[in-house]
Amino acid sequence: MRNLYLIRHGSTEANEKWLYCGQTDIPLSADGRAELKKKKRLETYPDMTGVRAYTSGLIRTEETLNILFGSLPHYALKELAEINFGIFEMKSYDSLKDTEIYQKFITGDYEANVAPGGESGNMMRDRVLKKLDELLDKDGDLLLVIHGGPIVSIMQHFFPEMNYNRYQWQPKGGEGYAVVMDGKRPVSFTPLPVKDDTGRVS
Repeated sequence: MRNLYLIRHGSTEANEKWLYCGQTDIPLSADGRAELKKKKRLETYPDMTGVRAYTSGLIRTEETLNILFGSLPHYALKELAEINFGIFEMKSYDSLKDTEIYQKFITGDYEANVAPGGESGNMMRDRVLKKLDELLDKDGDLLLVIHGGPIVSIMQHFFPEMNYNRYQWQPKGGEGYAVVMDGKRPVSFTPLPVKDDTGRVS
């Protein structure tokens, strides 16, 4: 058995203003950094010594890893990035809602619809799961400090029987899941950060 740790990056200005922000490379907001530091102080994250760690390479994931785990050696993989929202990046629903191109994007099968100049939710899911499968070829625990969309895709793929929607799976900034894996097979999961004082996932 081993653990796969999934942690979402902290809050950004785009999160706080409800803007589409997939692959636009923006930092954490001041509030986002403060909230992560508070979580680290008041709650317990697993000891990541010896864990293979990865981010998407976008600055908000790099900053989150550094705040929560210090100078932990890690790799950046662009395949783990959030969905590319194309021409909708850094725009709000209110600014887009009256445009025909946006209405077409949100109508019908939202996960299959491709953002103009970007990708679909299904395309994001497929590249994330493909890369994760490659990472799981090696033994040992894994830490992915990534984004809400990829975490949702992973958890929906691993635990379809729970029938959770996107909003039920999506963690808050600095939060996520510890998934117990038997090889490549998910067995169970625990929310992160853990609420006990042991530093271990029970």
